[in-house]
Amino acid sequence: MGTTLNDTPSADRTHIAFFGRMNSGKSSLINALAGQQISIVSEVGGTTTDLVKKPMEIHGIGPCVLIDTAGFNDTGSLGNSRVALAKRAAGQADLAVLVFAGGPEEDFTEEKRWFELLRKRDTPVILVLNKTDITAQAGQLAERIHRGFGQNPLLVSAETKQGIGELKQSLVTAFAGMQQEQARLITGGLVGPSDLVILVMPQDIQAPKGRLILPQVQTIRELLDQKCLTMCTTTGQFAQALEALKRPPKLIITDSQVFRTIYEQKPQESKLTSFSTLFAAYKGDMDYFVQGAHVIGTLTQQDRVLIAECCTHAPLEEDIGREKLPRLLRKKIGAGLAVDLVSGADFPQDLSAYSLVIQCGACMFNRRHVMSRVDAAKQQQVPMTNYGVAIAYLNGILDQVELPQVPAACSGMGKNFLEAEVWKQTQS
Repeated sequence: MGTTLNDTPSADRTHIAFFGRMNSGKSSLINALAGQQISIVSEVGGTTTDLVKKPMEIHGIGPCVLIDTAGFNDTGSLGNSRVALAKRAAGQADLAVLVFAGGPEEDFTEEKRWFELLRKRDTPVILVLNKTDITAQAGQLAERIHRGFGQNPLLVSAETKQGIGELKQSLVTAFAGMQQEQARLITGGLVGPSDLVILVMPQDIQAPKGRLILPQVQTIRELLDQKCLTMCTTTGQFAQALEALKRPPKLIITDSQVFRTIYEQKPQESKLTSFSTLFAAYKGDMDYFVQGAHVIGTLTQQDRVLIAECCTHAPLEEDIGREKLPRLLRKKIGAGLAVDLVSGADFPQDLSAYSLVIQCGACMFNRRHVMSRVDAAKQQQVPMTNYGVAIAYLNGILDQVELPQVPAACSGMGKNFLEAEVWKQTQS
């Protein structure tokens, strides 16, 4: 059986976000595109408050997530919070739809700021002039949009469904231009057909009862798709697993928390990496993460470190982000090191208080979302690394850990996404 929509993790779906003023018809467009009522539609401005996300399938794209955002001209304290959520969605969007509505005299200053914000991030942007069924002089308005933004808007009516087919086709075309990015592999170029791979997956208190965690499942599936010979074991049975093999494995993928234990037992010819390290390259910027890990050796007890995890979960005993990693850091640097933790979508815009950011493997976020954080750190000249890379450094074996090979065209995304002047203008 093929993979179904419900089998596809949100992080692996194409994220399509809709941006525009209040009452431009973003919610109606999403409902028309999905063919069902997803977002609340109202004549009252500001109806959409939180981000509304709907998983669906678009032929030619596959599994995707439609994101409805609040109008970027929302005002007041609550309005500012809603706009902040819309900016957060800009960091997640693989594709963006910028929605226009109004008369020929409409001022597009806000639309231009958001257009530049998205383009700075190298996010494909589709322009849509909505409500053409009730807009006087829609042709003149479309011409003004073309002159101001350098591309023709699609003429659409969510009410009559005019142009919805063209919008779908434009999304498919934009997606086709992203195929090299979509073709990234978790294991990079580390393995090929018939290579023997061992996955070491501790079943401790952190492991969910009766199931594997998402990075493990995704990695196993990819190895099977690549025709690798795949063997799974726990830390305690690793030595027995090696004895049962006729030849040493080409690659060992382990939980980063047992890096040192597995490193001391592995055959010399076998390469070693971790799930978190693989996902560091799959979702983020490996070169920047390795540079960031080496910054750990320069930290002092007067510094502050931010640990950013993507999951929002009830912490258990020996939680890696809340307990194990801070303990390893303080063991090396000193008990006075300050360590802050954020989870889920929370991530400070101002990173100036931190000497280092340590990001989790980000299995729950798409690459665009992770790279928005990387670009924020780069723009503010704050080093950043990843759980697995940091733990390998702290264990003194980073130079012995195999790093995935990332195609040059995929090594970065959206350079200077938070380019200071654009971001400043968008916030004003």
